[in-house]
Amino acid sequence: MAEAPDLVADIGALEEKLALARASITRRFIGQEGVVDLVLSALLCGGHGLLVGLPGLGKTRLVDTLATVMGLDGGRVQFTPDLMPADIIGSEVLETAADGGRSFRFIKGPVFCQILLADEINRASPRTQSALLQAMQEQVVTVAGQEHALGVPFHVFATQNPIEQEGTYPLPEAQLDRFLVQIDVDYPSRSAERDILIATTGSGEAHAHAVFAPGELSGAQDLLRRLPVGDSVVEQILTLVRAFRPDDPSAPAIVRENVHWGPGPRAAQALMLMVRARALLDGRLAPSAGDVLALAHPVLIHRMAINFSARARGETLSGLIDAVVDEIGKAGDGA
Repeated sequence: MAEAPDLVADIGALEEKLALARASITRRFIGQEGVVDLVLSALLCGGHGLLVGLPGLGKTRLVDTLATVMGLDGGRVQFTPDLMPADIIGSEVLETAADGGRSFRFIKGPVFCQILLADEINRASPRTQSALLQAMQEQVVTVAGQEHALGVPFHVFATQNPIEQEGTYPLPEAQLDRFLVQIDVDYPSRSAERDILIATTGSGEAHAHAVFAPGELSGAQDLLRRLPVGDSVVEQILTLVRAFRPDDPSAPAIVRENVHWGPGPRAAQALMLMVRARALLDGRLAPSAGDVLALAHPVLIHRMAINFSARARGETLSGLIDAVVDEIGKAGDGA
């Protein structure tokens, strides 16, 4: 029983630091508070984030600021069509010593960091995109049969241009599922864009400062997993995830008619972590069922696909998620 007061105190201290981190980030990434909360949540959960939006919306600036504020060693890879896997994970080179002896030496690639910005990840070929798969899942890379451990903690934030743009390749489903959340970055509002103009075109510009010391994020991630989750929230997670599986008996008609394949257990795991992070950022000691529905889009949208006939009718995943979330929300209100 002695653990409960300590847990409450630790959570309170973490909430204060998160408020400072959020304030520092939003000074440089203006008018996108929802996006900031999602990237902070992904870090707290120990996961990776996929940032989707048109060029010029500040995605690269956001991740760079995030690394500074969270006290992480950052790395960056600009993905291009000619990028090779070795350009990301590193390679072995043959060296000749002064005595004439030869040996191989491993030269680390940019993936050896704590937070990696994979910029425009869908500009590279599927082969190169897949080079990140082992790193994201196992936090190691294998070169010439030897495993090399990555930094701790290790996070990938990949930026992706809309698939409709020329010169893009869709990410493999297996890699998409490794991203904890998909974070859509939209155009700022008029007032936010005005603030951006004033803040970034003058003689001075806001600078980010470190709020978390190196190593503190790992402690925060451990603390998040100790946050209690009520049975009603667990049931809401199961209800939501299973509702999007077309073969599940509980799936509504709109899902059975339009969804080709739905989210797997990893989606439920992601929701279980993300609702805790959302509660922490809101200053609450426990998540609610409403948190589950609020996170449906970023957690599920990249883990499912609509079928051909649905695409032909102009249906979208976003609209489908809205409809099912609304139906589940009304059922919960009725209960």
